[in-house]
Amino acid sequence: MGAEHQGKGVDVQLGPVSGPIGRAPEGGRNWEGFSPDPVLSGVMMAQSVQGIQSQGVIACSKHYIGYEQEHFRQIPQAGFNNLTDSYSSNIDDVTMHELYLWPFADAVRAGTGSIMCSYNQINNSYACQNSYLLNNILKNELGFQGFVVSDWSGQHSGIGSAFAGLDMTMPGDVGFDTDTSFWGPNLTIAVLNGTVPQWRVDDAVTRILAAWYYVGRDTKQIPINYDSWTLATYGYQHFYAQEDVRLINEHVDVRGDHATTIRDLGSASTVLLKNVNNALPLTGHEKLTAVFGNDAGDNPNGPNGCSDRGCDNGTLAMAWGSGSANFPYLVTPETAIQNEVIGNGAVFESITDNFAYGQIETLAMRASTAIVFVNADAGEGYIVVDGNQGDRNNLTLWQGGDNLIMNVSSLCNNTIVVIHSVGPVLLSNYSSNPNITAILWAGIPGQESGNSIADVLYGRVNPGAKLPFTMAVSREDYGVDLLYLPNAAVPQVGFTEGVFIDYRALDRAGIEPLYEFGFGLSYTNFSYSDLSVVKQNAGPYTPTTGMTTPAPTFGTTDNTTSDYIFPSNISRVPFYIYPYLNVTDLQEASQDPAYGVPGYIPAMAQDGTPQPLNPAGGAPGGNPQLYDVLYMVTATVTNTGSIAGEEVPQLYLSLGGPYDPPVVLRGFERLSIDAGMSATFTAELTRRDVSNWDTAAQNWVISSYPKTVKVGSSSRNTPLSMALPM
Repeated sequence: MGAEHQGKGVDVQLGPVSGPIGRAPEGGRNWEGFSPDPVLSGVMMAQSVQGIQSQGVIACSKHYIGYEQEHFRQIPQAGFNNLTDSYSSNIDDVTMHELYLWPFADAVRAGTGSIMCSYNQINNSYACQNSYLLNNILKNELGFQGFVVSDWSGQHSGIGSAFAGLDMTMPGDVGFDTDTSFWGPNLTIAVLNGTVPQWRVDDAVTRILAAWYYVGRDTKQIPINYDSWTLATYGYQHFYAQEDVRLINEHVDVRGDHATTIRDLGSASTVLLKNVNNALPLTGHEKLTAVFGNDAGDNPNGPNGCSDRGCDNGTLAMAWGSGSANFPYLVTPETAIQNEVIGNGAVFESITDNFAYGQIETLAMRASTAIVFVNADAGEGYIVVDGNQGDRNNLTLWQGGDNLIMNVSSLCNNTIVVIHSVGPVLLSNYSSNPNITAILWAGIPGQESGNSIADVLYGRVNPGAKLPFTMAVSREDYGVDLLYLPNAAVPQVGFTEGVFIDYRALDRAGIEPLYEFGFGLSYTNFSYSDLSVVKQNAGPYTPTTGMTTPAPTFGTTDNTTSDYIFPSNISRVPFYIYPYLNVTDLQEASQDPAYGVPGYIPAMAQDGTPQPLNPAGGAPGGNPQLYDVLYMVTATVTNTGSIAGEEVPQLYLSLGGPYDPPVVLRGFERLSIDAGMSATFTAELTRRDVSNWDTAAQNWVISSYPKTVKVGSSSRNTPLSMALPM
């Protein structure tokens, strides 16, 4: 991704994502992130940041923080007239640190150049003007050195957001194309009249330039060669203003050999959930292979036929919203499987209309192997698909998928189900249905979707992936849901479940999942042995002390207002936001009838003197000693089957306290092991891994409760365990 953005002239890639983390499985934008587990998300955030920025592009880790649903994120699109503000995610201190903040700490430690603040409020203060979260936690405790940028139109105040730690506003205007701005000339006025100190503007500029130089944009930047608003070769350079016709899209192909990587990732991330009597892999010589389902075929209007992928027509390879992209092509499962079967001289038929009941019945009765493709979609809240306003209304399969599975499997005793979905779905009794011989979850795999699933179905790839979430039996088992109807003029979303989401919730409640977090089968088998936990010689934890340096200023501010008048040698583009003034009188320039009326300025907001360092801070990611390795954990994993395969051993920790989850993930590793051979799983336990957040101390502490290390193939299958030596 970093290389492709670099080749287009992009300075900042808006990703990776751990907000939403996936508090509730119905969340519309969960698919943009990684997992409801903070450690898994944190590892993926850090590696994504490093990969993107290695190509000279600034990574923008988002959305900070507590942005866990689409409903009521922005009032104009909520559809309710009695609402006054976006919803508030009400999160306690422990939950914030041990769950939602954790992956952002990893992103900061990895050097992310930017962080995007989110649309929602947190504890009734907007994310982009929440000084506690931006100044105290992000910039002080986590030591973030880059810049904070608002989500598009996520800014709600001028000087308030400046004092709170916002460094860049996007797209700059109050609302899209309104020609008004909280900043622009208003920020210039606030500096000139002394409301906003020069050091705050210098700090914002420094942070933006620091990220720019940190990733090497000064040497790697190339001119922008595309347009965000149209695919036309020639058009308006200023799209909304409709000015300056020129070459705007050079159609530079930046894909390189990425198709191979995409295909490999698609197959490597496919999770095998069920495989009765080695139904898979297939040989390609089956008597009659029949493929069923809208999800197997093409969108009749083409792979990019729905704006921002805002529909569920054809195979689901990408969900909808601003996080989507245009496909250069899309290989469907129908095409890939047909090529496989025909290439082997066998017989293939398909039906991609889920509601062609008579034809489905006739073909299913004849099929020796039936492969049923089903899906469940979601996306960003500005698009509504089949009544789903971004967030899913339920966890069922779309397009009559359940009926399709039942109709086919009732007539074919070798039915294979493939699921493309944005997250967990309810799978009824398919796991115990004897006619359903295999189930695979293939996520949303991108342009090589069909080739990726064919590689797994026909054994070129031995599946080794694990579920990044829990497949529960019922929606209620997750213990948390979204707020679909407002409960106040400012909708209040109470995160009263604390850290107990996904597998943690089911574990605490003693609920048996259908397929647990971390579960995934292979075409071979593995055994675990020889667990070892070795304590390392790390020193004691020392809270950070001392003071910051004074806020620096660079140069002096010229308070001659005439110097800030719009330059006569610049042609003004309509609707662009400029910092210049139209007149020299600041009150007149503000066009604010309340200009000069005393307003609320938080205590110390204008104070640039040295401030106390956060005890849990001290470096990017937090106190450096949090990342001291306290224990080395190893175990032996043996491939007991007859073919080579990949296994992902997982390290879980029981922290032992009465308010702790029974287990939490703390490490994993993907191992390639030949048949009959063994490999060593190795994981580190850092001080942070074995600590809890103490609200009184405002720091991480290792409790006195006994702790247990567990290693196995999933959160519910950990055959190896050992008490952690304290």
